[in-house]
Amino acid sequence: MNLFFEESGDFKAGSVLSQAGEAYQVELASGKRTKVKAKDVLLQFTSPDPVSLIEQAKAAAAEIDLEFLWEVAGQEEFGFAELGAEYFGHAPQPTEAAGLIFALHTAPVYFYKKGRGRYKAAPEASLKAALAGIEKKKQQLLIQAGYVEELKQQRLPEAMKSLALSLLFKPDKNSIEYKALAEACDTLQTSSQRLMLAVGGIPSPKELHLAKFHFENFPKGAGFPSIDVPALPTDLPVADVQAFSIDDVTTTEIDDAFSVVELGDGKLRIGIHIAAPALGIRRGDAIDQIARSRMSTVYMPGDKITMLPDELVNAYTLGAGQTRPALSLYAIINTEDWTVVATETKVEAIPMASNLRHNDLDALVTEDNLANNTGEYPHKAEIAHIWKWALELEKGRMAKRESFGMKPEQTNRVDFNFYVEDDVVSIVRRKRGAPLDKMVAELMIFANSTWGKLMADHGIPGIYRAQGVAGGRGQGGWAGRMQVRMLTHAAPHQGLGVDQYAWSTSPLRRYTDLVNQWQIIACVEHGITAPFVATFKPKDADLFAIVSGFDAAYSAYADFQSTMERYWCLRWLQQEGARQVDAVVLKDEILRLVDIPLVIRLPGMPQTARGAQVKLDILRWDEVDLSVEARLLEVLNTVTELGEDEEEDVGDEGGDQIAQQEDSLEEQTEAAVDSEQALQGDANAIDIDDTDGVLQNEKVTIQENTQP
Repeated sequence: MNLFFEESGDFKAGSVLSQAGEAYQVELASGKRTKVKAKDVLLQFTSPDPVSLIEQAKAAAAEIDLEFLWEVAGQEEFGFAELGAEYFGHAPQPTEAAGLIFALHTAPVYFYKKGRGRYKAAPEASLKAALAGIEKKKQQLLIQAGYVEELKQQRLPEAMKSLALSLLFKPDKNSIEYKALAEACDTLQTSSQRLMLAVGGIPSPKELHLAKFHFENFPKGAGFPSIDVPALPTDLPVADVQAFSIDDVTTTEIDDAFSVVELGDGKLRIGIHIAAPALGIRRGDAIDQIARSRMSTVYMPGDKITMLPDELVNAYTLGAGQTRPALSLYAIINTEDWTVVATETKVEAIPMASNLRHNDLDALVTEDNLANNTGEYPHKAEIAHIWKWALELEKGRMAKRESFGMKPEQTNRVDFNFYVEDDVVSIVRRKRGAPLDKMVAELMIFANSTWGKLMADHGIPGIYRAQGVAGGRGQGGWAGRMQVRMLTHAAPHQGLGVDQYAWSTSPLRRYTDLVNQWQIIACVEHGITAPFVATFKPKDADLFAIVSGFDAAYSAYADFQSTMERYWCLRWLQQEGARQVDAVVLKDEILRLVDIPLVIRLPGMPQTARGAQVKLDILRWDEVDLSVEARLLEVLNTVTELGEDEEEDVGDEGGDQIAQQEDSLEEQTEAAVDSEQALQGDANAIDIDDTDGVLQNEKVTIQENTQP
């Protein structure tokens, strides 16, 4: 005797070897033996043999007219044998009965299974809806197949053109467009990004990287809505100074300037003037909402996405020949020892005499010229005074830094400026710590520290950056203590060598600075009552939300800038036809090209001293995944002196890489400081909560220049 039975949702046939009560021992055609319960048996038969029964039953099932079978079944529940007698007009033979079971089981649209061998016909309305869905699915599969063929022929289907970005970065994986793209990629053995580039959905790798960033961070576009620019205050006292700024040639958001007035008796008054958009922007207004949604200006070589609309930036930027609102910090200096006698903060209007540019002055304002009083350039006397004070400020910070147990800052490294015009990139080397850089850095650090103390003394919260404070996120020991963290109360920044440090000098470009400017103005205008009238009062929970949002946005922007700088480094290789290049060993298998800040990993690199120069053969690079392959040609006799921080200044996060050199130099100083601590701890474990570059998870890139 043979049995046709159901097992684990499948139908099988086999020969009975023995029976014990309600169970059979059955041998399948494969030779496998299995135990079958009587309740699972659907048919008992003697012929044909089990293998033939299965074959003939499947053939019979294929010939059954499902629509007619559904009409015959009626609306009541039935057993397969009952329906078989109705359908075939006689008691079904074993092959017919098994075929009917296969047909019923494989047509769940027509028949619902109600038990072993029992079914019920689907209601007419449900059947029509299901059949319509099946037909729609068939049509979609035909359309999908058409899309796949077009993609395989390097053509982008018309229906997919408007979906190119969403298919790459936020796809609906149930859509036929995504399924077609995935199928075509599998067939062509390529990635979706490369295929989209090949078919013209994305014009170029550069546009791919830009589009990804915009899609993730500016899904509604990077443009600004129409705004009403607040009128500039007209009741501010006009300062009796002729201020000047020092910036890169590409800087448009000029938010810091300086002035020097000789007071006689060996005294100077040096002014640090910061653009004051906080006088026109109010918490919660339309412009504040825009700034808070962006948190910072986004920088990349050749372009930027500003935090504030151009109309407002143009109204408050410290442009030459204009008188603009400013928050001014004045320091009275005793020139005998360059100590600070007194400080005063004012809200006023500043006459701007000049906008000086690094590109014009770097070659003239050198340490030698400053020491010998040689060379001719604008504001020469004022710059000479600021230089002498900056040296004393630096000396004081270094002493404070060493009192915290840290090593002196390293300035013997090279930074790189990126300039892009008409898709042609130039990458310019410049040494860190040049006089103009140091002046700006020291005066900005002084202002941020002084204003941080002002807020703390008045008992109002601000946004501070601290280093050396216990409780670093997710870290213990030295690494945790030396994380740079953002706090809402004053705390030391040991790396910079100051007792407190609050970003306050870039309110046109950073939301934290705008927030702090509101708080500082409250201190100036209201004195001891500032805690009652400040924009953010003590224990305001919204301030913590701003810190969190800023941290996330700034990190994403830094990652993007790192990506674009690496992309432009690869474009430079193509542009210059660079194949054999010199590189310097940063650490183990990590090297940086000498002429550009392109860092690569060279697996199998023989042990070579840090700072040693080598010659590489660039084999290939990829502008999509930004990878580089190279091989070592020779180790040169030249040794490059590296700053201690540069060894660890590599990481996929990239750091505060402001390619347009618009961030103030105190950030660069801070980045160098924070990188140095990795030398004293576990470099691979440190997650700097700042915009610095560190070797992290064996991913590689380079911190670039962040000149003002």
